[in-house]
Amino acid sequence: MTRAADADFERFVQAQSTPLLRFAEMLCGDRHTAEDLVQQALMRSYPKWHRLDSDPLRYVRRVLVNRFLSQVRRRWTKEVPSDPVDNDWDQRSVADFAAEVHTREAVLAALAGLTVRERAVVALRYSQDLSEAETAELLGMALGTVKSTASRALTKLRLSPDLIETGVGGHR
Repeated sequence: MTRAADADFERFVQAQSTPLLRFAEMLCGDRHTAEDLVQQALMRSYPKWHRLDSDPLRYVRRVLVNRFLSQVRRRWTKEVPSDPVDNDWDQRSVADFAAEVHTREAVLAALAGLTVRERAVVALRYSQDLSEAETAELLGMALGTVKSTASRALTKLRLSPDLIETGVGGHR
């Protein structure tokens, strides 16, 4: 690749890593798996970067979703998560973010209650702000399927006990 393409890729990674990580975490519900998915998507996109003129984010998202769906289909269980590392956190800073962390955990728990397809549709439509048509194209499904899947998923999320407890859900 040329230096200009390398520099362009680096700028893209710096600008999009965090949004891609959030998106991946919505898909899989696990920060570490999300980090792996983003890394895999970027690694697979890099060799083709010089050919991605119009919308590289769209291409990287597609690679990320395909990697996620592939992993879900394989149900690979060789990795076993270890216990969380015990950190010496400054209690003042933890308390400041406790509400946000609780809400984030509640959203991830509610998303975990969705099917893989529902999670993918919700993440693409509402986290990545894609249209129904763009979501359908990316996931390779009919437009009507995206609409009905999104509707079912949103109904489940509105009724999710995890979100109702935090006041995020539609009913209190």
